[in-house]
Amino acid sequence: MNKKVVVAMSGGVDSSVAAYFLKECGYEVVGLFMRMGNIEDEPVEQSTTQGCCSFEDACDARSVASNIGIPFYVLNFQKEFEKVIDYFCQEYTDGRTPNPCIICNQRLKFGKLLDFAQALNAGLIATGHYARIELLNGRYILRKGIDKSKDQSYALAQLNQNQLAKIIFPLGVVSKEEVRETAKELNLKVKNKPESQEICFVHDNNYKRFLAERIKDQIKPGNIIDTAGNILTKHNGIQNFTIGQRKGLGIALGKPAYVIRIDPDCNTVVVGTQEDLLSKQFFVNDLNWVAMETLAQPIKVLVKIRYNHTPVTATIFPVNDSVRVEFEEPHSAVTPGQAAVFYDKGDDEVVLGAGWITRD
Repeated sequence: MNKKVVVAMSGGVDSSVAAYFLKECGYEVVGLFMRMGNIEDEPVEQSTTQGCCSFEDACDARSVASNIGIPFYVLNFQKEFEKVIDYFCQEYTDGRTPNPCIICNQRLKFGKLLDFAQALNAGLIATGHYARIELLNGRYILRKGIDKSKDQSYALAQLNQNQLAKIIFPLGVVSKEEVRETAKELNLKVKNKPESQEICFVHDNNYKRFLAERIKDQIKPGNIIDTAGNILTKHNGIQNFTIGQRKGLGIALGKPAYVIRIDPDCNTVVVGTQEDLLSKQFFVNDLNWVAMETLAQPIKVLVKIRYNHTPVTATIFPVNDSVRVEFEEPHSAVTPGQAAVFYDKGDDEVVLGAGWITRD
């Protein structure tokens, strides 16, 4: 077996300890920092809100690699990462709410990273994600990490069988607390480094500002309407709204109002009541089946419709190349553009598959 493994080192505590664990297990470990943007002129200062892919992160990753005694490379993935950012902006323009972390995992961290590993004659890649991979009856199964509070199976559910066959998640069987303790025992520079922010390329977490700078010419004013089509007020661009949003609507109806639909064709934002947010069913396309080859007949599952959502019971029905998801009870704020991840009803740690929620 090829014991050479390339570890994506982001400069955070998780990937750092993952690299250490693999070396301790006898692997020939190579560290790789994936540079996603222009970082040459960024200051080397310890931030209170940690992103990723910065100059500081690259320095931290190099320091850890030196400490644990592994070779380290920095590769420029800026061109490829620009496509992830383009996707992020286009989804908002199309009236959907994007999930760039899943796209980045699919295309870069477990796409381009595999290409680099092959160039080094490495048979495996690894990251600091909290999830597990098992081989069962000839198929690679993705399972939740042991530490349920840090589980990242939702963000990894779009990985295919070819990718899963070459991936190791060393942290899938440990807790975050154990990872921190290991980093402290080794006195790694990153031992007290804060968690990464949700969207690494939006450094102040203000996605509206980011979009205004990135796609200013595509952001157009339009109407906010009610479910009957009555114009209530103007909006400053559909990109500034998401399904379920309540704040910042600029209207007073005498009762709580929520964004229930975004129509990019008409450039309108539709608002309604909390009841209007409820859905009994929705559709999912661009499917990736993990624990099974395909969906041949309806089955009961647990479905998760956003990263911080608690999975709920539903039945999924095959519909051509899509899936219709029917909740047992109506559920709130099903959001186009987000991933729907299906877990085994009998073993809620097993990912059955995933896809993207549509507007239909």
